[in-house]
Amino acid sequence: MVDASPDAATVLMTDLGVLCGCIALSKLLDPVRAVDRAIFGGLTAILIVAYTAWRLFDTIPGFEFGFGAIWQRFYFVFEAIAILYTLMSIVILLRHTDHSATADVAEAEIDAANSWPPVDVFICTYNEPVDVLEKSVLLSRALDYPDVRIWVLDDTRRPWLREYCNELGVNYLTRSSNEWAKAGNLNNGLRLTAGPQAAPLILVLDADFAPHSNLLKRTVGLFRDPKIAVVQTPQLYFNADPIQHNLMASKAWIDDQRIFFDVFQPAKDAWGAAFCVGTTFLVRRDRLNEIGGFPHEAVSEDINLTYTMMSHGYVTRWLNERLSVGLAAEGLPEYITQRARWCLGTIQVALLRNGPFRGANFTMVQRLHYLHGVLNWLCKPFIVLMLLAPAVYWFFGIPAFEADYVDFLGHAVPALLAFYAYSGWVSRRRTLPIFMEVTHMVTAVAVTWTLITCLYRPFGRPFKVTDKGGDRSRTIVRWDMLRIFGGLCAVSVGAIIWALIGPNAPTEATPVDILNLVWAGISALLAGVACIVCFEKPRLHREELFQTDHVGQLRTETGLLLPCSVHRLSTVDASLSLAQEHRDLTIGTAVDLVLDGLQTVGGHVSFSRGRDLLVSLSLPEAQRRDMVVALYRSPNDNLPLQADMGKALAGLLRRSIGRD
Repeated sequence: MVDASPDAATVLMTDLGVLCGCIALSKLLDPVRAVDRAIFGGLTAILIVAYTAWRLFDTIPGFEFGFGAIWQRFYFVFEAIAILYTLMSIVILLRHTDHSATADVAEAEIDAANSWPPVDVFICTYNEPVDVLEKSVLLSRALDYPDVRIWVLDDTRRPWLREYCNELGVNYLTRSSNEWAKAGNLNNGLRLTAGPQAAPLILVLDADFAPHSNLLKRTVGLFRDPKIAVVQTPQLYFNADPIQHNLMASKAWIDDQRIFFDVFQPAKDAWGAAFCVGTTFLVRRDRLNEIGGFPHEAVSEDINLTYTMMSHGYVTRWLNERLSVGLAAEGLPEYITQRARWCLGTIQVALLRNGPFRGANFTMVQRLHYLHGVLNWLCKPFIVLMLLAPAVYWFFGIPAFEADYVDFLGHAVPALLAFYAYSGWVSRRRTLPIFMEVTHMVTAVAVTWTLITCLYRPFGRPFKVTDKGGDRSRTIVRWDMLRIFGGLCAVSVGAIIWALIGPNAPTEATPVDILNLVWAGISALLAGVACIVCFEKPRLHREELFQTDHVGQLRTETGLLLPCSVHRLSTVDASLSLAQEHRDLTIGTAVDLVLDGLQTVGGHVSFSRGRDLLVSLSLPEAQRRDMVVALYRSPNDNLPLQADMGKALAGLLRRSIGRD
């Protein structure tokens, strides 16, 4: 390898200065203030634009027909898409809203006048098991609201579900076909609940989302503005998604949607372009009737609803409060299918004759915001190209761009440092290098394939429901995905070996060689982490354990009462610590757990180590349902709202060496 030249040392010092400047800005500036967002975002954009100019004018040689010229321009097109998306994001994030104060005033005034508008709750279900669906139904029954009717919209016509609804005293609706999928199911509910007694507001819930008790009181007051047709609240989850879970980072790495819900949606709301996300939203019935019901032309009926309302002069209001909790996709195939469906729906709405690009009555800002959403998906192929680029160089001698590592250090690294620093700052620690890239990588291949198929068949494909529930108690290897990411990792590692000991290995590495060697190493690392994700860890608990601070007593068969602290609790298990170790509490020992504010719960010891026990609970059905309501009716801290790099890396290291 060649020694770094003085030019490289000078460039590294410049990069160090950029890094120090970014750290200083992140400490001195406040992302709440618009002027601070403009300063940090503007400086980041300048460095990105400077990098783009360098790429365009200095790294792409004159065109000569052949694979090399085509490859370099093909790569740059998708890189430019990613750059455009990033620059648009910086502009969008110059603004943000917080409507909690407005909701406070509206709630107080409506409560004083006791004029709560009636609400119909539509729970959309398609083949979910009862242990998934019941949380939505039971928590809807527990809403702290004076005038609410619950309608379970069953799109799989299950007799047992009709009986279950009758038992709980909620309404059951179904239909003879599944035409137009979820939108058709909602429109069937809209039609069958019409009439003089129809509620003016409708709360839409997916079957795997449980509303918190105050959801309706926090949201209905916002409809006093007649231009508001939809009030949308964020999606939060009580379980780790497959990437968090499989990398053992569920307490340190946030789910990939937190940035969208917590950062981008408040910003889009400030621009008048927030959009519905399919569950835990309220919509005005009269506005629905005005537009002809829930739009059904695309598989993403939610964003289609927002933009149809926009074309009629109405807006979607984003209330960024924790007002529900849902079940995240538990398996990797379900996770990927879900994202591919969102991509397909976004493209379909973009192509509609009355959509945001071709339809009338949209402002330029609204069209640009939709373009931003489309670009989000068009960035995914660039991830695949970045992973392949160093291998293309070493096996075919064609670099993705004509530059050496000194040029890269001088132009690309400052932009990357600013981007990572700005992203972590503006998102309030909701991004992490490596983990963020791997999260996007896991879906990149499937989304890229979806985009390719959209070129010749954007419509006419069936709606794919995300499977939820089921047995997840064993390790599962996702071989189809492992072959993809393992292949990408092998190609990168193979490129490094070829570069070092292959028949054409250079005796002295050039600056271009060094750049592509480092690049290949990074690609191999990221693909390797993605391979780890493909080994799905078992989810050992039958129900998700919630963090709690209950103080209780454990009663043994002999009547002895042992003080304990319950750290985590579900309807089937309790994780607790005794005040002092008790050796007679071996696995299988029958016990009663007495919790403050709850009835005595029977069970047996299923795990014992020192003072720490896991008690498997045996609750009568009525008591179990009360426990479900108690656990899900208010926000919990089961998953982090901010990322922690140290803890995330520690979890990844443990998983990498097999210490599950």
